[in-house]
Amino acid sequence: MIRREKARDTIRHHTTGIRWRIFLCLVLFVLMVLMTLWFFQIRMLGYFYEREKYDELEIVSEDLISHLEMEHFDDRVDLTAKEKNICVCVFRIEGSTATAVADADANSNCVVHHLSAELLSNLYDNAKKNGGTYDKRMQFVKNDEPGEDDFYVPGMHDPSKAVNVLFVRLVTVEGREYLLVLDSMLSPIRTIISTLQVQFSWIVMLLLVATVVMAFAISRLIVVPLTSITQKAGELAAGNYEVSFEGFGYREVEELADTLNFAAREISATDNLQKELIANISHDLRTPLTMIKGYSELMRDLPGENNAENAQIIIDETTRLSELVSDLLDLSKLQAGTKKPECDVFDLEALVRDTMERYEALIRHEGYRISFEGEGPAPVLADRTMILQVIYNLINNAVNYTGESKCVRVTLSQAEGRVRFAVADDGEGIPPEQINEIWDRYYRVDKVHKRAVMGTGLGLSIVKSVLEAHHAAYGVESAVGVGSVFWFELPLQQPNEN
Repeated sequence: MIRREKARDTIRHHTTGIRWRIFLCLVLFVLMVLMTLWFFQIRMLGYFYEREKYDELEIVSEDLISHLEMEHFDDRVDLTAKEKNICVCVFRIEGSTATAVADADANSNCVVHHLSAELLSNLYDNAKKNGGTYDKRMQFVKNDEPGEDDFYVPGMHDPSKAVNVLFVRLVTVEGREYLLVLDSMLSPIRTIISTLQVQFSWIVMLLLVATVVMAFAISRLIVVPLTSITQKAGELAAGNYEVSFEGFGYREVEELADTLNFAAREISATDNLQKELIANISHDLRTPLTMIKGYSELMRDLPGENNAENAQIIIDETTRLSELVSDLLDLSKLQAGTKKPECDVFDLEALVRDTMERYEALIRHEGYRISFEGEGPAPVLADRTMILQVIYNLINNAVNYTGESKCVRVTLSQAEGRVRFAVADDGEGIPPEQINEIWDRYYRVDKVHKRAVMGTGLGLSIVKSVLEAHHAAYGVESAVGVGSVFWFELPLQQPNEN
């Protein structure tokens, strides 16, 4: 036991607490959010900015194409260039000749107005190969030996910082082919990115501090009620069943506290029942043992007492002791699930009639009146031996608790494909609040342990275990001062069923 406690303590010390788990989860979540923001807001800012420019140029090209053959197209091009701050050139393509039909210049670092015939031809070819659209990113350089994606404009102020995007659209309108070339300058965003990085650093620090504070605040709200419940659970484990669990702050904690309060009440009731069970079993074992010992000593010490009558008393008490032990073993096996029903089809009415013959001596010598009413054959699929034990225990229970009339009524009725076995007595009845407890081992309504006329006192508990193993319905109907009716139901077996 001590080793188990030490092992549990070792595991407990190596297990992360709720406070640190919440802290780590919040930190990881915040870091993930910050990494996402950094990637999209800073790392990918240039990409999204550039794609936005291309999308804007594509929308503008669609608008200009819709106005190509209209009057005042030049005015439309000028207005669009000023509003969008872009440069536009529209060429009509006739054979290998490109003739400018409209153009507008919105900024000084414009590419389209410095296009060579070779570059224009290259843009045309690429647009034609690409299904009518083509976009290109061009970097201005200071020398006159530009690369493939570079462009040189003499006299441009600090051209090394200028980057333009070109969008080319090739379209045919009313049999004429047009080439639209749109140019937009990309503003330098290094300063913006640098500013965002500084802001991002401050945001990271502030969020981490806020995360630490929030983690400890949240963990405290969760840990405090759980710590209180844990301490009281320790008292419950130590045997204090009067402890009361209080949950606050969260619905789950309140439900846990309610569950533990229910468990405490059940454990307390079970503990009381266990003590009563031990006392009752001790009494029932001691009584036959005392009588066996007493009559054995009587037969040994006194001449003439070694007779058949005394020997029969010893045999009867030994039989009773054996029945008690057997019932305890059967009950333990049923409740442990090691004893399973072995079902077969048999006539329940015939079984009840055979059982009634066992009570003829009781009826003849003790004055009991035990009647039986049936409605004909009642085939059922069940374990015959177990059901016999149920019938026997229910009749014994009625015999033990019937009133002064000593009247017990056994009925077997059929309805809606089911057969109901019922045993009624004229005893004192059972209070409503104790109905659910009578199926417990050795539970007695009057709480006074008395020697039963028949059986061992474990009958109803065995009945419950057997019927639940058969998934059968069962119950009791009782009224104080009137008597009780114990019953169970089984489905009738149809002739064509196995």
